Amino acid sequence: MSTIDQSGTFTIGDRRVKRLGYGAMQLAGPGVFGPPRDHGAALAVLREAVASGVNHIDTSDFYGPHLTNLIIREALHPYRDDLVIVTKVGARRGADGSWIPAFSREELTQAVHDNLRNLGLDVLDVVNLRIMFDVHGPAEGSIEEPLAVLADLQRQSLVRHLGLSNATSKQIAEGRGVTEIVCVQNQYNLAHRADDTLIDELAGKNIAYVPFFPLGGFTPLQSSTLSNVAARLNATPMQVALAWLLGRAPNILLIPGTSSVGHLRENLAAAGLALPEDAFEELNRMADIAA
Repeated sequence: MSTIDQSGTFTIGDRRVKRLGYGAMQLAGPGVFGPPRDHGAALAVLREAVASGVNHIDTSDFYGPHLTNLIIREALHPYRDDLVIVTKVGARRGADGSWIPAFSREELTQAVHDNLRNLGLDVLDVVNLRIMFDVHGPAEGSIEEPLAVLADLQRQSLVRHLGLSNATSKQIAEGRGVTEIVCVQNQYNLAHRADDTLIDELAGKNIAYVPFFPLGGFTPLQSSTLSNVAARLNATPMQVALAWLLGRAPNILLIPGTSSVGHLRENLAAAGLALPEDAFEELNRMADIAA
């Protein structure tokens, strides 16, 4: 058994993936805009990920824009049969790199076709609707119309499964009334635990939860706590944060991103890190630590 296999597996729709995957956002330039600093390194990290057993890659055609998907295609096409590529639509990039909502039928349809073309696919495994009522976090608003557009594209066999990103519980319930929702992608980590109840509810429905920013927004004291636990376990803070997420709930799928093969290997090694019960509980209390 390779190290990554120790992360276990979970299903996204009808596809079973290893719980430790790879997020391609950092393959683009600064601000997720423009080309990478080192094109060859971007290709190498993708090839290393798949060679190491990763079979779940998260991406979007608005990364770059377009460039990240083109790099994935260059590095990995033709794709392995077990590789699941999950992408996102619902936003576009301004000339200054800004993030702009793109919810119209024309924009969503174009986005799906852009992802298909740039990835070199006939059908997309999973498409997440990135909800853009607030760029910085979930905000209420109806998603029925844009999700219905994606459901139409699903009926045309351009998309297999649909998910949501940056979603509230109310939006997830609304979305499930339109079509099957196979995954939810929100910010969640040791310090930001707003989705604790939601994760458990989704687990009961066999819906994958895919957290992003596993180390984002920690206070200095929280970071110190994480670093101390990592030192005791002879691991890196990122490895400990990822191992805690793997232990938090069986439906959590991880997509840590990096543009470095060395950092990729460190991240994937988290699958083999067993957290002692006392360390797990200490990490659990991190959300209550004030600045």
